[in-house]
Amino acid sequence: MIPPVMSDADSTVQLLAKARAGDQSALESLFARHAAPLRRWAHGRLPRWARDVADTPDLVQDVLLQTFKRLENFDPRTDDALQAYLRQALMNRVRDELRRHRRHPGSVELDSRFVDGSPSPLEEAIGGEAMDRYQEGLMRLPESDRDAIVGRLELGLTYDELADLLGKPSADAARKAATRALARLIEEMRHGR
Repeated sequence: MIPPVMSDADSTVQLLAKARAGDQSALESLFARHAAPLRRWAHGRLPRWARDVADTPDLVQDVLLQTFKRLENFDPRTDDALQAYLRQALMNRVRDELRRHRRHPGSVELDSRFVDGSPSPLEEAIGGEAMDRYQEGLMRLPESDRDAIVGRLELGLTYDELADLLGKPSADAARKAATRALARLIEEMRHGR
């Protein structure tokens, strides 16, 4: 028996309902419908220096597979909701890749007997209580501001790397975005006392 072909007229919401009911062809249609636009949108969002095993098409495919495994948890309100959800999931994966790359830039032999229990440079600079205010203020900021601050302060990204992460056209634009985000964070920390 030949499986039914999903038409372009089927909405994403209709395809999701069919896929949840076990229709494999609906699931394949969702994958085909969203893979190419997501790859185009994602192109260049993962900086070259952070690419190793996982490049953008790999990340897109993984995000699609992971999302479609959990379709029962996704309740779209519009046809565009799935694409927006996939974009956010992909950006989260890109951020994870950036953090992973910054934590593990290369192989280095370490003495396993050495344990560094000292505070991080950031914790030393602003202290424990201030660190709590920093975290609380950071969580009240828009995600783009959080990304700029975390990328610059915690991950130590250069402005060129930060521009790649934030999708800014230049290092100067990333510097300005980070400066504005830090000013907003300072205000949040003052009000959060």
